[in-house]
Amino acid sequence: MQDVEIRARRAAADRFEPLFFTPFVSSPMRVEPEWIDYNGHLNVAYHNVLFDRAVDEAFLLCGLGPDYARDRGFSYFVVEARMGYRREIGRHDRVRVTLQLLDVDDKRMRYAMEMRDMREGALVATSEQLALHVDMASRKAAPFPADISAALQAMRIVHSARPAPDWAGQPIVMGGRARRH
Repeated sequence: MQDVEIRARRAAADRFEPLFFTPFVSSPMRVEPEWIDYNGHLNVAYHNVLFDRAVDEAFLLCGLGPDYARDRGFSYFVVEARMGYRREIGRHDRVRVTLQLLDVDDKRMRYAMEMRDMREGALVATSEQLALHVDMASRKAAPFPADISAALQAMRIVHSARPAPDWAGQPIVMGGRARRH
């Protein structure tokens, strides 16, 4: 990338930087009693609920949210997700989720999230997701509008100041090395 282009992208990102601290940190969220499973910890499905709430918060800053779907007829759908469970949490525990936008192109975005216990700061779970921008009328992939694309690119530039988490982009394996098919 040309030095001039790098400076231009950084200048554009500076406009958005107050909104796009790296990584994004969600509001505090509480584990609800009905989310506890028969093992006495947060059920796997509700980890996704907490991650999803953080995604909504983060991308609302870029103009993506309920108003965007209603008023402009576009949204984004998660098409792939990988979860990692690191530590149990239970009833009434409070968590925060960080989100780092790793990559974005004209129709897709890939991001990594970490859920942490607010009491100790311990890593509870991780999630890496790939989302597709969708035209709600046709239910097909569509390019981001220019304003949304600019906001996402700004977020990505700011978030690229941090290295991607070491667990992001890794295959799922059972011991040894990953096998490529």
